[in-house]
This record gives sequence, C-alpha cells and structure tokens, in this order.
Amino acid sequence: MTPPLPGSKAFVRAIVLAQVLTQIGAFALPALLPGFIARWSLSGTEAGWLVGVFFAAYVVAVPVLLALTDRLPARHVYLLGAGCTAISHFGFALLADGFWSGLIFRALAGIGWAGAYMPGLKAIADPLEGTAQSRAVSLHAAGVGISGAASFVVAGIMASVAGPTAAFLLGGIAACCAFLIAGFVMPARLPRRANAPAPAALLDFRPVIRNRAAMAWIAGYTAHTWELAVLRALGVTFLAMAIARNGAPPGLPEPTALFTAAGLAGVAVSVTGNELAQRFGRLRLVTVAISAAALLSVLAGMSAALSATVAALVVVLWNMTIYLDSSALTAGTVQAADPARRGATMGLHSMCGYAGGFVGPLVVGIALDSFGRDTVIGWSIGFGHAAVVTLLALWMLRRLSASA
Repeated sequence: MTPPLPGSKAFVRAIVLAQVLTQIGAFALPALLPGFIARWSLSGTEAGWLVGVFFAAYVVAVPVLLALTDRLPARHVYLLGAGCTAISHFGFALLADGFWSGLIFRALAGIGWAGAYMPGLKAIADPLEGTAQSRAVSLHAAGVGISGAASFVVAGIMASVAGPTAAFLLGGIAACCAFLIAGFVMPARLPRRANAPAPAALLDFRPVIRNRAAMAWIAGYTAHTWELAVLRALGVTFLAMAIARNGAPPGLPEPTALFTAAGLAGVAVSVTGNELAQRFGRLRLVTVAISAAALLSVLAGMSAALSATVAALVVVLWNMTIYLDSSALTAGTVQAADPARRGATMGLHSMCGYAGGFVGPLVVGIALDSFGRDTVIGWSIGFGHAAVVTLLALWMLRRLSASA
C-alpha cells in the first residue's frame, strides 16, 4: 500500500486522524479532576499544578522539537511525541498514586503533545499555500478541537463503566494507533526548497521576533490559550460546584457531557470563524471574539449564584467565543511566517501560547484557595482574571499589526 502524497486530501485527513487519536485522552484528567481532588486530597493550587504542568512541559519542549522540524523530517519528531503521549497515559493509569507521581506523567504528556501538535500541523501546512493551506489548518483545528471536546465525555463514560484507570488506558491505546498512522503516511525526508536560507541556530528566535506580523498573531494566541486552558482545566469542576450549590434541574446532563457539548459547539464556531475571517478580515474577527470572551469570562463565575442552568449556558457561550478566533490566530501565524523558518515561528507561537496555558489554571487554583473553591467570589476572581489578560493581548495584537 502506497502512502498518500504530502499535500493531498488523503494525507491531510490521515494526519488529522492521527491528531484526533493523540488528543482523545488529553483531557481525561480535567474531566475527572473532582474525583482526583477528593482521592488524593489535593488543594486548589495542587490541582492547578497537576493540570498546568502539562502546559509547562509543553513550553519547555516545543521550541526544541518544533525547531528541529526545520532540519529533520517532521515524522521523526511526531513519532517521539506520540510515543511519549502513550507512555504518559499508561503511566498515569498504572503507576500514579498521588500528586508527585501524577505530576511526572502529566509533564510527560505535555512533552508528547509538543512533539505531536504543531509538528503534525507543520506537516500539513508545508506542502500547501494560500486558501488551501488556511483551510487545511482549519480542518486540523477542527479535528483537534473535536477530539479534545470528546475526551471529556469519553473519560466520563469510561470512568463510570470501568473506573478512571480505563480512561487513561484508552488514551494510551489511541496514541499508539496515531504512532502507526504517522509512521506510515509521513515522509521520511525533508521537502526541498529552492534558494532556502541556511537555518538559524536551533533556539535562535531573533528572526521570528523581528517578524512583527507573526508576533502580532502570537500575542493573540497566547491569550487565547491562556483563557482556553482555564476553562478546559476547571470547567467541569466549576459546573460540578454550580450543580452542588443550586441542584440539578431535570434533564441537565452530567458536567463532563455538558463540557463536551461546549467543546463541540466551539469546534463548529472555530471552522466558521476561519471562513468569516477570510471574508471580513482576520483582525476584525479576532477583535470581536476576544472582546466577547473577555465579557463572558467576567460573567462565568458570577453565573453560579443564579442556577446550574445559567452557569452551563454561560460556559457554553464562553467556550464558543474562545474558539471563534482559534483557527484565525493560528492561520495568521502560519501565513505570516517565513517558510524557511516556519518551524521556529510555530515553535514560538506554541511556546508563548502554552506558557499562558500553564499560568492560567494555576492563577485560578490560587484564587480558589484564597477565596474558597465552593464560593462565587472565588470562581468570579479565578475566571475573571482572564478578561484582563485577553484585552491586553488584543491591544498588543492591534499595535503590532499596525506597525508590521
């Protein structure tokens, strides 16, 4: 059987499938976090660390792994990432028994995603240009978003049927399947580029930083991932608190199912957002999305004072506005990058974004420890801080875009 050609629709679909399989276990821990908080007697700060270390490890690993894709076939880096992801899930399922051991395997999961997420996207984007490239990036974002959303309900179902261990074992098996797919379809050689400049030093991001157009989108993506990580990490825990506080009205799904619905709605909005960005302008779309998300982040924590239904509705709407500019921000960085330094540019893009993803949940954990994890004020401050971060990033994005 012959592998599909890079840039073909079959190749793009195969890589997206591998990304779906790699991602399907990524949010098992946030989905099951209330149970682990009770089982391991975690504080709010420890819970924030346990979720946030995934992003911290990603930040450390991604600049090296993604910059390597300018020198080595993305296939090599991707296989390392998928392998680490599988090991992390199996280790969390079979060996983790408390905060510190869990922290180690969640850090390994972050390294694995650093080797899979953007290297997989780069493998898709490199053979394409223009609208075809933008739409392939959007399809990739949709696939990752769907699997990320589905991971919540999948983890909840697996835990209810066979216990939390089964949720992580499934994630490990799926990552092994992704390893096999990537090994088959990804080319073993770098694409040839005529008159390509010699690559800069491995961790020399100065040429990328001088690219003000790329840095504008990177600033926006940093705030986007900060806010998205806050909601992904603690959305289920927040909804569980709102239900415990107000009671569950008839017909309201479980928190994991609610958050999966929020994630799937977000994915649909993400794909739509990319098309709207091409029609009305990427900067205009991002401005609307960030402004709306900032408002909803302030309202989210307060909504628990009203009812579980209102809290669920606000969470769904907030998640949708966060996703609205997801594809547009990444496509902006990809298209603004120098093709010869696309790996380094996407590496800085991911590094800055996931640095925000690490800090965001930790700030919420500190707020909950300070003001009460079962109080409206604790969640209002924890979620509301994201508004300051996102609006500051929007100012930076518009300023850098104007001077590019």
